[in-house]
Amino acid sequence: MMTQQTYIVSGMTCQHCVQNVHNRLSAVTGVQNVRVQLMPPRAVVEGDVALSALAQALSDSQFKIEAMNA
Repeated sequence: MMTQQTYIVSGMTCQHCVQNVHNRLSAVTGVQNVRVQLMPPRAVVEGDVALSALAQALSDSQFKIEAMNA
């Protein structure tokens, strides 16, 4: 089953950052679709993927991803 999750992404300052995060998250196994926006800094990820896998994809960059508080 495909799920959709919204995450907070910190460290983005421009559209180049948005594209960089989009490319990194899109490459994660299980991700079907990603929408990244600068303001507010969010990533909406569709697919069967764990937050830990998304965090790993950003681990060597200045970007950090975390779950939104309900």
